[in-house]
Amino acid sequence: MNLYSKIIGTGSYLPPKRVTNNELADQLAADGIETSDEWIVSRSGISARHYADDDVLSSDLAVAASKRALDAAGLQANAIDLIIVATSTPDHPGGFPSTACVVQRKLEITSGCAAMDVQAVCSGFVYALSVADNFIKAGVYKNVLVIGTEVFSRILDFKDRTTCVLFGDGAGAVVLQASERPGILASKLHADGSYGDILCMRKGPADAIVQGAFLYMDGPAVFKLAVSLLEKVASEVLAAAGLDSTEVDWLVPHQANIRIMQSTAKKLKLPLEKMIVTVDQHGNTSAASIPLALDLAVRDGRIKPGHTIMMEAVGGGFTWGAVLARM
Repeated sequence: MNLYSKIIGTGSYLPPKRVTNNELADQLAADGIETSDEWIVSRSGISARHYADDDVLSSDLAVAASKRALDAAGLQANAIDLIIVATSTPDHPGGFPSTACVVQRKLEITSGCAAMDVQAVCSGFVYALSVADNFIKAGVYKNVLVIGTEVFSRILDFKDRTTCVLFGDGAGAVVLQASERPGILASKLHADGSYGDILCMRKGPADAIVQGAFLYMDGPAVFKLAVSLLEKVASEVLAAAGLDSTEVDWLVPHQANIRIMQSTAKKLKLPLEKMIVTVDQHGNTSAASIPLALDLAVRDGRIKPGHTIMMEAVGGGFTWGAVLARM
């Protein structure tokens, strides 16, 4: 019997604090940084984002999203035998204990299930989903909790208007379960470390930025690379699954920039109506963006059982990947 992995539950969580472009522009103006709603929207498609309170960690957002995913799956937390957390903003500065272990504790999972973090920045969720899929297909685990969670507001340089207006905080999660019916149809992951300097963490003023570092991005270089790589990796997973782009019901891309998203859809000859968009209200939530968008579309009824979805992302490293799944 062939084993597959299937998404049986989705969940998401956004911190209550919502910051519009106008509100952010007013905050930045107090420090002499000029921006506007029109400037941000025209370059990114972003109108608002959510920020976590100072005492809220990535694990807290992850737990809230996970509980909703578990409820949707109809499972108790102790049924989970592997937790994979994709994050670039772990609870602990050195990355340990892993945020996945913290989530395990906060969910009160006492079964001794495995737990680990995956770091591929904005590609983290598709990386984690692919890892979970292969563990299940190998018969190692049965129920896997896959989470993308970020508090990117902690690593932004609010004196750099080209980056600080783009990112937000949030978490999304899915429960992946062993199944006799196809779920994850194909996945492809890639990286090229020679592009590591175009999207990375750099040293900053320790009194202003957590851990003395902040996010740096060469926007034009990332844009050019992302458009090319996303089309290629999407075509790869379609070929691996033996499907054509016309058989894709929904594109659920990493929510980084509306122009990148629209360009990818057009190159795949997918109508823009088939693309799930949350970047306007969430901003770029890095590894959390795909599961946040997925959960929204599942809960509002757009994505239905039997639909084929394409999830794809690029991230710092430089990393990129795609997962094709049947719901």
